[in-house]
Amino acid sequence: MAYVITDRCAGVRDGACREVCPKDCIHDAGAQFVIDPEECIDCGACVVACPVGAIAHEDDLVGAEGVFAQVNRAFFGR
Repeated sequence: MAYVITDRCAGVRDGACREVCPKDCIHDAGAQFVIDPEECIDCGACVVACPVGAIAHEDDLVGAEGVFAQVNRAFFGR
């Protein structure tokens, strides 16, 4: 997986990330958006577009944010 959406997205769900994603790999999971780890091409366009800084590379997740890599994978059954 390249990028992960954290809980900073919950309640905001601006959608700008979805608009710029060239692979349409960002999906609505109800409370927040999630990134399909198999479809993401690691371009980073969504990171720049997110108004709340909710998207980070999996390798850059700190502390409790690490759980969101699992949340994103689990949504897609991976």
